[in-house]
Parts: sequence; structure tokens; C-alpha cells
Amino acid sequence: MVRDGYLYGLALLVVAVIVWFGTQLVSITAVPVLLAVFFLWFFRDPSRKIPDDPGLIVSPGDGKVEEAEWIETTAGSRLRITIFLSVFDVHVNRVPIGGTVTLVSSREGQFLNAMKPESAVLNEQTMITIDGGEYSVSFKQIAGLLARRIVCNLKAGEYVERGQRMGMIKFGSRVDVLMPAEAELRVKVGDRVRGGSSVLGRIPVANVDAFSADGKI
Repeated sequence: MVRDGYLYGLALLVVAVIVWFGTQLVSITAVPVLLAVFFLWFFRDPSRKIPDDPGLIVSPGDGKVEEAEWIETTAGSRLRITIFLSVFDVHVNRVPIGGTVTLVSSREGQFLNAMKPESAVLNEQTMITIDGGEYSVSFKQIAGLLARRIVCNLKAGEYVERGQRMGMIKFGSRVDVLMPAEAELRVKVGDRVRGGSSVLGRIPVANVDAFSADGKI
């Protein structure tokens, strides 16, 4: 469990005890107790089996795939996967590939419904880019209507492992993943994915073999 779960949960249980001794009313005392249970559940952090085959790109978060499309960026064509995290999903985020973090950039913004396309541009967000050797993968933590805090524990220059925990977005949000255009898509719109264990895409075999021969994967 994420540390915040214990903090919120214990604080609310203390409130429940105070309310109980002050009112002796079960109906009122039940409110902070139920909130404490919710926070303990919301901040859960289950272990995941991380696939270790070369060239795989895993999901940075739990949720539902809302978009899977090729787009044009200033760096060229990219395959973008959009994943919506509801308040019922695990909100701990994970690293999609192993490599060196080359960019961590946070930007303030609005808190529109994360399912709206414009939220990818207008909402508060953090962009992370990881260099895996011969290719790189970027992903965004995007705040939503209820999400008011993005936590990113990565710093530019550090080396990370695929599936490594790297932060979270609190209370409903979305993550966008930008993969190389040549990646083989392994999910479709409507699929449910799990952070660290669900494979979003794979770099083609020929490319992976070439990268591995250079010792970069």
C-alpha cells in the first residue's frame, strides 16, 4: 500500500473515535470509518509480474484503453495509447520500458474530465521520456476532474527498470503513452490493462535483435 493510504486511513479512524465518544451515534461515526476503508483500498499497491521479453512496452497504469492511434509529433510519427483510470483502478504508475530517463517536465493546467480529448493538452500533467537505447518511449501523467495531485518520483539522468514504480495520480486520471511508430500494437480500444504487466506494444523482432546485439536492451 502507498504510504498516503495509511496516513488518510489512520487520520479518519482517529476522527471516527472522536466522533463516537462525542456523539455515541453509529450513523455519524460510520462516515469517517467508511472513508478510512475507502482510502486504504484506493491506495492499494499490488505486486505485479513484469514480463521480461526484449522489446516489450508495458502499460504505465491500470485502466481502460480509450484510444490507440498513430499521430504526428515534432519528433516524427508516434503510436499513442490513451488509458483512462477511474477512481476504482489502482493509481500507482509504473515505467513502460527500461532505460535512462531523459525528460521529466511538469506543467500546470486545468482539471477537465480526463476522457475529453482536450484534457491531453489543457490539463495539469507531467511528461516523462525514457531512452531505451535505440528507441525511446514517452508517457504523460494527466490530471482529471477529481485528480488534484500528480506524483512523479523520477529524475532526469537516472536509470529505471521496466515495470518499476514511479509515482501515482490521485483520484481518477489518464495516462498517454507515445511509442515508436514501428511498434507492434498489442492492445485495442476497450481493453482493460494493468500497470507493469500488460503489454501495450513490442518493437519488431528484427529491431529487437539488432538492439540486443549492440547490448542496448
